[in-house]
Amino acid sequence: MAINYLSAVAQQYPFHLSSAQEYQDEQIIQMFLTACAKAPNTRRNYYRALEQFRQFLSGVPFREVSWREIEAYKIYLTKGFYRDAQKPLAPASVAAFIAPLKSFYKWGSDRGIGLFDHNPAQNIRIPAIVVTSRRHYLTRNEVGKLLETLRRQSLRNYLIGLSLVLLGLRVSELCGIKWKDFNADLLETSVWLTVSHAKRGKTREVKIPHDLWRMYQEHARKLAGSPEPDPELVLFAITPRQIERIIKQAGTTSGIQKQPTPHWLRHTNATLALLQGASLQQVQETLGHAHINTTQRYLHTVEQMKKAAPDYVQDCLMEFM
Repeated sequence: MAINYLSAVAQQYPFHLSSAQEYQDEQIIQMFLTACAKAPNTRRNYYRALEQFRQFLSGVPFREVSWREIEAYKIYLTKGFYRDAQKPLAPASVAAFIAPLKSFYKWGSDRGIGLFDHNPAQNIRIPAIVVTSRRHYLTRNEVGKLLETLRRQSLRNYLIGLSLVLLGLRVSELCGIKWKDFNADLLETSVWLTVSHAKRGKTREVKIPHDLWRMYQEHARKLAGSPEPDPELVLFAITPRQIERIIKQAGTTSGIQKQPTPHWLRHTNATLALLQGASLQQVQETLGHAHINTTQRYLHTVEQMKKAAPDYVQDCLMEFM
């Protein structure tokens, strides 16, 4: 009996089997997620945003939405109607709900897709987000105290801290590392990590310092109980939430007067790299930023740490001080 493979695939991904007018909203959402949200976290966040908007529409199909409905939805979020306590969402939270809608309608209204006649979200503005991460970093001494605390706990915890601050990984990327993700370069002088659990489903290569690679080998061999670990071995088989707790508790134990998170160590990586002479492009490639503008945010912190105007004035007037 011949198998109709096209029909089998269409049960979950009904891309080209009927006219656009016959697609249900749920089918359109699934097609969008399949095409545009490769990473699990992105897929989950996009689905949450689209499902919340669909509930707000109360039966109005996606294809009948105009900019008015989206603006009304933005008011619904910003004025506190979204929460039972009537408390407005922060701009960053509103942006997290609106940005997926803009991507969704831009994708669906593309001439090659043709699911929507127009893009009702084209002129919708995402709320301005105040950058609060400028002070979310650790100093060199604070990093040392944190790492020393983690080192005393276990090799695994020490490697977690080192991986976050040396490689600038996101916590979800750290949790996804497998032994097969490490590869030597052509001359076998360096080892590179293929980060395959990045945002937007993209992959990137991050260079592994020699001492860190030696510790990775030791950790993997202990986990595997063998000098040749299985390629599918997961190096950090714990959840992002557990890693957050490990870093937070280590910060408390080490006596740091801050409450560090894994993402703080990512900010620290970018700031230290720029201070030590790395280029914006190098930092962008290591962190996996889609746009150089995101990386440029760290320049403000770096410039603040360098010699400022008062320092120059003091140099000039030193003989009078």
